[in-house]
Order: sequence, then structure tokens, then C-alpha cells
Amino acid sequence: MNQRTATLRRIPKSIWALGFVSLLMDVSSELIHSLLPVFMVTSLGLSMLVVGLIEGAAEATALIVKVFSGALSDYWGKRKPLAVLGYGLGALSKPLFALATSSGWIITARLADRIGKGIRGAPRDALVADIAPPELRGAAFGLRQSLDTVGAFLGPTLAVVFMLLWNDDFRAVFWVATVPAFLCVALLVWGVKEPDRPLQPKRLNPISRANLARLSPAYWWVVGVGAVFTLARFSEAFLVLRAQEGGLALAWTPLVLIGMNIVYAGCAYPFGKLADKISHTSLLGWGLVLLISADLLLAYSNSGVVFWAGVALWGLHMAMTQGLLAAMVADTAPPDLRGTGYGFFNLLSGVAMLIASGLAGWLWQSWGASTTFMAGIGFAALALLLLVLRPKDLAR
Repeated sequence: MNQRTATLRRIPKSIWALGFVSLLMDVSSELIHSLLPVFMVTSLGLSMLVVGLIEGAAEATALIVKVFSGALSDYWGKRKPLAVLGYGLGALSKPLFALATSSGWIITARLADRIGKGIRGAPRDALVADIAPPELRGAAFGLRQSLDTVGAFLGPTLAVVFMLLWNDDFRAVFWVATVPAFLCVALLVWGVKEPDRPLQPKRLNPISRANLARLSPAYWWVVGVGAVFTLARFSEAFLVLRAQEGGLALAWTPLVLIGMNIVYAGCAYPFGKLADKISHTSLLGWGLVLLISADLLLAYSNSGVVFWAGVALWGLHMAMTQGLLAAMVADTAPPDLRGTGYGFFNLLSGVAMLIASGLAGWLWQSWGASTTFMAGIGFAALALLLLVLRPKDLAR
């Protein structure tokens, strides 16, 4: 316990602030997103395929935008202003969900929200890598991910409470979500200090052919693994819909994300700290094994102990892998190209997310929910194969 406390104290204050920024935004986002799939199906009458396409397009938009914001942060030499812009746009999108009366409103709100996420994502991750000492990089990413995930289960928890208090009034809950979103922007502006970066005599295009050639095979291998991993890990909206299919009442459907994120939040920092000490590829491989196990349980059952065990394993694999992949990008990309490195990593993952969520919705609608989760197992197995074929110059 003393060693763990000492490590936490060595993590810079700005990393903690970034973690609480993520926490507040996730409280806001998950207040909405834990209810949004059910709202789209029950209140707006959308099909499973449309839900899958909206979720896939929204997440893909966020991840694709990151390539440009990451490269811009490298060229500009500043990360924080882009992070403020991204979080600000996310905050401004929240009232649109409460006003939505059709799929067009939802699409507009989701895309605006995810564009904001895309603008802030790569610069924020690069900022964490810039601030954190190299020997604490895994712990720093794990801490930020853990605080982010605390928000991801507080949001659904509040959603359940408010839905019960207000007789399933979706729109009232969506209005509440605007408050933590704007608080998060204020904390970022006044609570995070960006370190000075060495002055460059001449600004170079980060995505020029010469600079892209500096990204090693080990980096591109991490990008490829991340993309295949995303194919296996489609939107958590399908976990919520799986529970509703099993008879869970509307007001209680956020419990799915609460359960998943309690496990995620509790384990992300310990696994991040562990990643500083052991092989990254081994840890990632165990994460894929957990994902396969989760998909098997979720394919088998939509209720009871088996279903909730699947949700818990899904959260555990997220805790083991998400901060780890971010640390692996930081380790394999040159320091002056970290923003670009995160951008391309998320570009490929964004395309994969669009394919994965659209495919998940189509499989569910055509052949049932079990087929969706079995497809996830196939992609996870492919990612395991890529781990075996990792390049020799990947140090860990």
C-alpha cells in the first residue's frame, strides 16, 4: 500500500487534473449514453441496424478527427488549446439530446459530441505522455483511465436514480447532463498546466512523407492490433440492449454500464502500474482472452449470473487493455510526433469502430444477438494471432 501511495504522489498534478476532467465529462456523457440506445428504440422507434450505424458513425467520427487534431498539436507545439476546444464542443452538444424529437437530432448531437471528443482525444493523450515521467507512463495512463471510468459508472448510476425519481423522463435526465460537462471545461482551463516544449527552428508538416517514415514498424503494428481489437470490441450500446432483451426494466438498464465501469475503474490503475513492469504484449494477450470469455457468456445469456459475469469480464478486459494501448503508442512513436501517432492510431480504430458497430447491428437484426457476440470472438482471435506475429523491434 505504501509503494502504491508513493507512486500516486509522484504522478504530476496536471495528470490528476486531466483525470478529473475526464471524470466530469464521462459523468455527463454516460448520463445520456446509458439511456440513449433504449431512448432511440423505445421513444423514437429506430431499428437495431439504425442504432448500430448511428453508434458506429459517431464513434468513428471521433476517432477519425483525432488524426488531424493530433497532427495539428504536433505542428503547433500546443496540446491544451485543442483539448479545451474539444471538451467545449462536447459540452455544447449536450442540450441537443434533451431537445431531440427525431433521428436527425440524435445524429446531429452525437456527431457534434464525437467531433469534440475527436478534437480533444489525441492532444490530451499526447499531453499525458508529455507530462508523465517515462518510468510512470503506464501508471499515469492507468490513473487517467481509472478516473475517466469512475465518471463512466457515476453517470449511469445517476441516470438510474433520476429515471426512478422522475418516472422515466429521459429528457429531464439529459438536461442534468449539461452541468458536469461545463464544469469539466472550467477545470481544464484553470487546473491543467502544459509543459514547455523545445522551440523548433522551423515547423514541419507532421504528416509529410519524411515524418511518416520515422514511424517504426513497431508503431504500425500497435496501430494494426488496435484496429483489429476495435473490431472485436463494438459499442457498449449492445450490452445495454442485450440486457433489455433479457427483460431488464427501462429505468434499470444503466446498471449494465455501472457494473462494467465499476470493474473498469477499479482495475485500470493497477493494470496500468503493472504495465510498467511486465511485457505489454503478454498483458494485451490476457486482455483478449478476457474479451473472448466475455463474448462467450454474453452470447449464451441475456440475464442472470452468466450475463452479469460477461459484463464484469468486459469491464476487466477494458481495464487491462485501453490504457495499455495508449502507453504502447507513446513508447513506439517519436516524442515530437506523439500527437500524430495517436491520430493515426485512432484513425484506423475509427474505421474499425464504424465497421464493427454496423456489422454488430446487422448481425443482431438478421440472426440474433448471439451471432453479434460470436463475431466479436472471431476478431479477438485474429488480434491474438497478430500478437504472435509482433515485430522483433518491439521492445516489450
